[in-house]
Amino acid sequence: MAWCEICQCKEYRGRWVALDECKYDDEGKAAEGAVVDADEDLVELCSRMRAADRKNCAILFADDE
Repeated sequence: MAWCEICQCKEYRGRWVALDECKYDDEGKAAEGAVVDADEDLVELCSRMRAADRKNCAILFADDE
């Protein structure tokens, strides 16, 4: 899923999103990835990612900018 689509999606907007298989643009910004989890609380999301042994996920805040 493209990052701009994730930021526009009501389900993810305003939440922290964990992306697996993240691809980056030339500026080093996330361009797309597979959403594996999302939460309003960054600590909770990180705890779940750690418990699931997902250590290579990118975690980004989805805003509508």
